[in-house]
Amino acid sequence: MELPLPPHFDASRVAEVWRVDYGARSVDAAAWAERHAIRPASDDAFRTCLFAVDCQNTFCTPGFELFVPGAPDDGRRICEFVYRNLGRLTEIVATLDTHRAFQIFHAAFLVGPDGRHPPPYTSVSVADVETGAWRASHPALQAHLERYVQALADGGKYELIVWPYHAMVGGTGHAFVSAIEEAFFFHALARDAQTRIEIKGDDPLTEHYSALGPEVGGEPNLALVEHLRTFDAVVVVGQAKSHCVAWTVEDLIRLAPDLVPRIYLLEDCTSPVVVPGAVDFTEQADAAFARFAAAGAHVVRSTTPTSAWTGMMQS
Repeated sequence: MELPLPPHFDASRVAEVWRVDYGARSVDAAAWAERHAIRPASDDAFRTCLFAVDCQNTFCTPGFELFVPGAPDDGRRICEFVYRNLGRLTEIVATLDTHRAFQIFHAAFLVGPDGRHPPPYTSVSVADVETGAWRASHPALQAHLERYVQALADGGKYELIVWPYHAMVGGTGHAFVSAIEEAFFFHALARDAQTRIEIKGDDPLTEHYSALGPEVGGEPNLALVEHLRTFDAVVVVGQAKSHCVAWTVEDLIRLAPDLVPRIYLLEDCTSPVVVPGAVDFTEQADAAFARFAAAGAHVVRSTTPTSAWTGMMQS
């Protein structure tokens, strides 16, 4: 059965940044588990993973660096899904996009003929690099830049995009959305199940949309793939639908095709990157989800009773 929302949850504060009261929530979680007869996750016969991609202030909180419109409502629904299905979610796996100042998609990495760095949302093509419209700010990295944009083109990936400085490690933007952090913490204590945190994106020489591997070069995160294989259902939420969520699911289907029937995408808990007047990836996001559905993944809504999700959860 779905559980009620706990008294501490305030949906009106999902778009705010605040300090989680760990002490109070730990007491509340123990009492909530006892009141609703919530058993430890280790007792689950049917194992369900909530795979939460980049639920961070940098993407989800208004006024932050790479805010995704729709993310606050997505975040509210993520919290509600966690609380209502507390006794059914075996484990939460959460990724943290993690960056520093000098990365290939940040302005400091590139420079134009006039010596200026590119503005945010500049798209850098193979031709741009070949003609010198944009070059590496450090000459020793020019050859890498040339190979990199060519590899993106050859692989059918998005062109290199200069993103605003975001998800800076240790900064407020890097942190989980406060309400989501609180929900994850509450789940961990109520179910006696540690949240698994996966760091992604800290290689300065490549983009890293997918939680399972970089855009160019590097090795896939096979340890995470194998961990996800231990679950009977993998429920995917987070930001952004057009980039990190889409590329993560794309890689998961490619690396673990046997998992496809166990993948559930909460379409109302993710939104595409849209910056009015700059970029709009809605079409690409919708096309990606259509591909995943055609491949056999389940596209559902968080508000649909989980009993209606064919084969997903058992009471």
